[in-house]
Amino acid sequence: MRRLLILASFFWGGYALGQNSPAVDFLHAGISIEIDTLDQAIRGRVAYDFEVHSKIDSVAIDAVGMTFNNVLLHGHKVKYHYDGKRLYLDRRFKAGRHYDLTLEYVVHPSQTVYFVGWGDSLPGNNQVWTQGQGKYSSHWVPSFDDMNEKVVFDLNITFDRAYEVAANGRLVKTSLSGNQKTWQFEMKHPMSSYLLAFAIGKYRNVTRRSGSGVPLIMYFEPEDSLKVEPTYRYSERIFDFLEQKIGVPYPWQVYRQVPVRDFLYAGMENSACTLFSEGYMIDSVAFKDRNYVNINAHELAHQWFGDLVTEQSGRHHWLHEGFATYFAYLAEKDIFGEEHYYWQLYETALALARMSDEGGGEALTDPGAGSLTFYEKGAWAIFALRERIGQQAFTRGIRSFLTKHAYGNATVSDLLSVLEASSGTSLEGFRQEWLDGTEFPYSEAIGYLKNSCASLRAFLELQGELTADAGSGGPIIRKYWGQVNSARWKEAVVRAYFRSIPQDLIGEVLSGHDLKVRQAVAEETVQIPAALKTGYESLLSDQSYVTREAALYKLWVYFDEDRARYLDRCRDIQGLPNRNLRMLWLSLAVLTPNYDVDRKQKYFKELSGYTSPKYGFETRQLAFQYLEQAFPFPDASLKDLIRATVHPSWQFRKFARSLLDELLQKVEYRTRLEKITKQLKVSDLRYINQKLMTE
Repeated sequence: MRRLLILASFFWGGYALGQNSPAVDFLHAGISIEIDTLDQAIRGRVAYDFEVHSKIDSVAIDAVGMTFNNVLLHGHKVKYHYDGKRLYLDRRFKAGRHYDLTLEYVVHPSQTVYFVGWGDSLPGNNQVWTQGQGKYSSHWVPSFDDMNEKVVFDLNITFDRAYEVAANGRLVKTSLSGNQKTWQFEMKHPMSSYLLAFAIGKYRNVTRRSGSGVPLIMYFEPEDSLKVEPTYRYSERIFDFLEQKIGVPYPWQVYRQVPVRDFLYAGMENSACTLFSEGYMIDSVAFKDRNYVNINAHELAHQWFGDLVTEQSGRHHWLHEGFATYFAYLAEKDIFGEEHYYWQLYETALALARMSDEGGGEALTDPGAGSLTFYEKGAWAIFALRERIGQQAFTRGIRSFLTKHAYGNATVSDLLSVLEASSGTSLEGFRQEWLDGTEFPYSEAIGYLKNSCASLRAFLELQGELTADAGSGGPIIRKYWGQVNSARWKEAVVRAYFRSIPQDLIGEVLSGHDLKVRQAVAEETVQIPAALKTGYESLLSDQSYVTREAALYKLWVYFDEDRARYLDRCRDIQGLPNRNLRMLWLSLAVLTPNYDVDRKQKYFKELSGYTSPKYGFETRQLAFQYLEQAFPFPDASLKDLIRATVHPSWQFRKFARSLLDELLQKVEYRTRLEKITKQLKVSDLRYINQKLMTE
């Protein structure tokens, strides 16, 4: 087990920080917190048990922006000092001794804990959740901004009994005191503190069990009860597949999955408690467009790669993301088949090759590399590694690696040394090419795919012939079209060469039933030929919200005499979780002359209302985009936009700031925005006040 950063020496009242000293080992933490949503504060108590292996003069614990009411060692007050980021215990610690440290504190977290919906007057959108990835849990609990310090954490959370709380570990018991309820969670094994997590909301849950008996607890909000099956579809199968494929038992007592509003990422693999974006809570139609399967498998694979065995530093981040991506692809292969799997790899290989060709290639050992490198190049490196040493040696090595470093930390060298031992093969060449090299080995990757997937091989052959052909390409496509019996191949051809495909082949697609090929036609079409109008109209009935959205818009554009009929066919369909189809419908209904004239104001009010904080940021962003493109912003939406400029999601915040900057350049909007600022809280105005002062 790795050790806490300690203060290794004490000279004339000064301190010097050591690096991962083995002198102190924190073993257990009992955390009790009460959450005050009105003040957005946490009042907490944490009791640490640690042992000292060699004499030291002081110990430091990370704690950001906290007020300490008590700092007790063995129940007695101890001398300490605090610089706003770290608490220092000022005393000599003896070797071979156990110590009990208790910290009582209050904190208003500036990050990591997100109070969603509590600052507004809108009912039904209140949640509290955490995101401590890397080193940020010290913003809500005194802990360790170091992945190498692993502790057994037990977590007690007190909150309003009308809500439900999910957190790391097994729920031991609950207790009531008036309107308050306390949930007690217990962990059996140590973990890094950045993986501490909780989520609070008006949740319900269903519990299933894996083949090995692990409880799989899946959370949802009551209004999403009909989305539980399609959202969590294949969850038991994914769990059983990964546990068997990895060959090491799932390392925790239970596994929770909790959707949260406005989450910063797609998902986060907190030990035994994955949080994920509520944008993946979908119905059966949306499942075909955007499902949770890959995220589900990716975050579950992290329970081994990242949680059970954790990187020592950012130079070894490949051990987390590369393996989680690799095993998620294998799980999808088990569910959706080999062709889906190989085409997915082909698409990532193209993206990586493009990045290399543009001079942006990155090494997997570069701690500053981007997501495409860590996730997709990382997965490809594991495919290449498996090919070099063989499946049996690879499987033995991975099991040995996870067992040897269980509940501890590891490096890339630790992994490679185990795989070299299991295979009897030197991996120095692999390391230089795939891990330390910045270029993506595209030829090696494509060679592997061509040998593995017939439809991909046919696509690459078609691509070669079209590149050499000086004509329209139509006859070549027609030749292959009759020879290749693969919907995935046809989808790829439509997306890559739509303008070269003969019209009769497009008609063939529109008269067929291959959902993804039809979707490709709907999205790639620039202009609808009159001869294919009926075929395109059939797309409005497809079991895909993405297809219907594309078809409705293009039919509305090209056949204005039938606009009312098209709108009637798509009335009251919400679409994906971001309401993609509903917002398009509302916009077109308002813009269509003589259509539901008496309801246009109602439709516009609904459309502009989706900018409200009541909705997730993906819904809000889409509503802002429709208003920007076609309509004037009402005052309520301008208020929502100002608030969005300080939203916790950096993607949405960046979008909102860019849009606000554009509006401030227009005199009529600038005047309105200046007046509106007087109606908002100071905390909402951080960005716009800065803009107004500097311009």
